[in-house]
Amino acid sequence: MNIPLLQFNDKGIYCQQADVYLDPWRPVKNAIITHGHSDHARWGHENYITHYSNIPIIKHRLGEINVSGKNWNETFTINGVKFSFHPAGHIIGSAQIRVEHKGEVWVFTGDYKTEDDGISVPYEVVKCHSFITECTFGLPAFKWEPQTNVMTDINNWWAENRAEGKTSILFGYSLGKAQRLLKYLDTSIGQIYTHGAIENMTNVVRSQIDLPPTTRITLETKKQDLLGNIVIAPPSAHGSTWIRRMTPFVTGTASGWMAFRGARRRRAVDRGFVLSDHCDWNGLLESIKATGAEKVICTHGYSDIFSRYLRELGYDARTANTQYEGETNDSEEG
Repeated sequence: MNIPLLQFNDKGIYCQQADVYLDPWRPVKNAIITHGHSDHARWGHENYITHYSNIPIIKHRLGEINVSGKNWNETFTINGVKFSFHPAGHIIGSAQIRVEHKGEVWVFTGDYKTEDDGISVPYEVVKCHSFITECTFGLPAFKWEPQTNVMTDINNWWAENRAEGKTSILFGYSLGKAQRLLKYLDTSIGQIYTHGAIENMTNVVRSQIDLPPTTRITLETKKQDLLGNIVIAPPSAHGSTWIRRMTPFVTGTASGWMAFRGARRRRAVDRGFVLSDHCDWNGLLESIKATGAEKVICTHGYSDIFSRYLRELGYDARTANTQYEGETNDSEEG
């Protein structure tokens, strides 16, 4: 019986021939990591391999680890198996992992998006026989507007709040979403303030991308300093004592989940902006078609619905259980 080149077990996605794991969720000896989000890059592995641009990010999150870096499209071989990193377009430093052995090619996407956000290296199509894809937004209801349209709406919202003498508080995940928002905020409207978690992560990636000046909110920051300006904060800050002292304020959330009717009300925010770091329905389908893959394994998200649809299209598609967290709209990532 032929053993698949990549297998799913209780620790992660395993390549037996090379004795390495891809984005394992339990401690292992050798881990190849797609990107820095906490569900994909976890603490406790003996050895980490990732793209060079992701090293400062995972070191910031995990502390001192034994990590080596590779360039885009650089092939490295482990026990006869060839690996390489290819841009995933998800967040800064995010990669797909190409795995090749005896002419068989697999690609593990991690998380990915096809729209060029201007801060991540744009997604690259990688031809393969088997494709492991996320399905975070694998429903036809999810269809994204161009980023330029969304950022225009956000800047107009900020300007309206400033005219009313209110502070704008915009929630976004501290790695990826926050920097994407910062990149396109119109600083002619006012100043940008940040929650400490946002500021810390932004400082880590400033050497890689050009971002506008930001000011960390501290105990010395006065409410009057914030009026008319904008604050970027992680979703976990919503409803906290940290935020309540900023009254009067207006809240907004930037997430793909805002495409769901009622999502804004459930999250108790005043305004929702549909902006995701993942593919929408069409992006997923177009990406899979472009790879030329015959076999597709669907992981976190709407995997059952999406894989069923792929089978109707003629793909050999199935689902696989993982501990990646893109399947719930309670996650900060979206």
